[in-house]
Amino acid sequence: MERDESLDALRFARSSHPRRLGPALRQMLRHPGRAFAILRARLSGKRLRARQSLAALVGIDHRLTLPSEILDRFPAAAAGWSDAGIHLLCPPGHRLVEGAQARIVAAFADPSLQALYGDALVQFEAGGPVLPLLRPAFDPVLLLGVDYIGPVLAVRRTALAAFETRPALEVVFRITERFGGIAIGHLPEVISLWRPYSAVSEPHGLSSPLRGGAGGGDGAEGTYESHPAPPPPLTPPRKGEGTRAPDRSEALSTPSRVGIVRAHLDRTGFAASRLAFGPEGVIDIAHPLPDPLPLASMIVPTRDRLDLLRPCIASLSARTDWPAFEILICDNDSREPETLAYFRALEAEGSARIVPCPGPFNFAAMNNRAAGLARGRLLVFVNNDVEAFEPDWLTRLAREALRPDVGAVGAKLLDGESRIQHAGIVLGTGGLVTHGHRHFPTDAPGYLSMLRATHEVSAVTAACLAVETEKFAAVGGFDQDKFAVDFNDVDLCLRLNREGYRTLLVPGAVLHHREAASRRWTPQARARHAAEVANLKERWGPLLAQDPHYHPGFDPDLSTHARLRGGRLWQGAPGVVRRSPH
Repeated sequence: MERDESLDALRFARSSHPRRLGPALRQMLRHPGRAFAILRARLSGKRLRARQSLAALVGIDHRLTLPSEILDRFPAAAAGWSDAGIHLLCPPGHRLVEGAQARIVAAFADPSLQALYGDALVQFEAGGPVLPLLRPAFDPVLLLGVDYIGPVLAVRRTALAAFETRPALEVVFRITERFGGIAIGHLPEVISLWRPYSAVSEPHGLSSPLRGGAGGGDGAEGTYESHPAPPPPLTPPRKGEGTRAPDRSEALSTPSRVGIVRAHLDRTGFAASRLAFGPEGVIDIAHPLPDPLPLASMIVPTRDRLDLLRPCIASLSARTDWPAFEILICDNDSREPETLAYFRALEAEGSARIVPCPGPFNFAAMNNRAAGLARGRLLVFVNNDVEAFEPDWLTRLAREALRPDVGAVGAKLLDGESRIQHAGIVLGTGGLVTHGHRHFPTDAPGYLSMLRATHEVSAVTAACLAVETEKFAAVGGFDQDKFAVDFNDVDLCLRLNREGYRTLLVPGAVLHHREAASRRWTPQARARHAAEVANLKERWGPLLAQDPHYHPGFDPDLSTHARLRGGRLWQGAPGVVRRSPH
């Protein structure tokens, strides 16, 4: 029996890491002060602060499942589709819910809409828990790696042409090729039920991933068929690799989804891109690089803190396989003799250039000054508390950042507890903005495999951000007047987005980050931070209300993708169709 590739997008459900009482208690005993603060906050009625602090201390996972009784609110619609102008792709195991057809037809009143998908409730076994599948707005980059849209898809018949018997994934690609991504809409409400067991007796090697996984049961994990080993690191190509045609046998020897993606890339000018079928069903795409490889300029701001800076620079120098790079250190009035001696040694051996940046600490201004002196085509901003450990990190970032339609590109960062510290920046969460999947385990695949697959985000942190020099200059660099220390990265990305560039998270690029290890909060720093919060709200207020790449049904206050808003299934304004920002 063939493997059901539509289930690949759900593999995160069986990969949840339920917190155990033992490890949680041990972590609290290691940090009694933090544990006491959590208890005090909980007893004083500050439940949200207590929940956030607990997640930071012991980690977090997906707790999204609902009891089977939720299905009583979403009875299946009668079989059949009655609208002649819209074609519905709805394979066995899937059923629309009552009222979905009317909402879908109403959405197509917009003549620019050519295809529409929505959310679903997934039940892997009769009577078992139910997983809400809350999809993001259309993201063509994520779709290359993960089929998060299908297989229920409504399509305008005039757009479908000769493809109505093709898989939903291919139909979506064909429509984007003809009409652009703006023609694909997402209805952020439940429109279908997905019961794999009703299509086949055993869903292709999948036993319920919700048993003890995302549902928080007894801990027994579901089972899956084995997968190929992860693809090897994407190292810089040898001369000529960037223009070499791919081996067409890959489309024949790998699952059909890879063949569909391969054909789409070939039709859209990416025939030289290489594909690998990795773990969790994610397709890893290596776009070609220029030949010769351009110079990359790594920019690292600091003020003393040699305990952070030395391992940072050592790791960048020793664990970066990109052959052409320079390091510029922005020195903000370092005074310690050891630091100054280190600077002299670096310059003497040609390992780095020291860029003096005197005066009050202004992170944005320091980076702008170094960027103006950089010689590279690619700027790579790196905090002094970041360390590289996988040599291919810059190659992976460069493959995306050097594409003409891409602006800023960010890496997946791990904190001191080896948990996710950064996986993109999500707007409208955590009170203003927050880091995606924060505090999740290092090896978590992420919701819809977003910690495995490259995808669009609204912003990425400047703790590790790559952008072409020309694009950075075209938008005026970091705004050093409005955002001297905080949110300058968010603002930069949003300005690049406004110019039509995509901001991408590349989870395959992984580094360590001891966030704010060199920061000291003072009354002046708090006042400056408050002013920068006000500036961000003034400039980007409407966007901060709801991130276009994040579903409004998730809890906005506790990490991301971890809990449902209000602990229940979200019901937003009916008929609101979300579109890709590009």
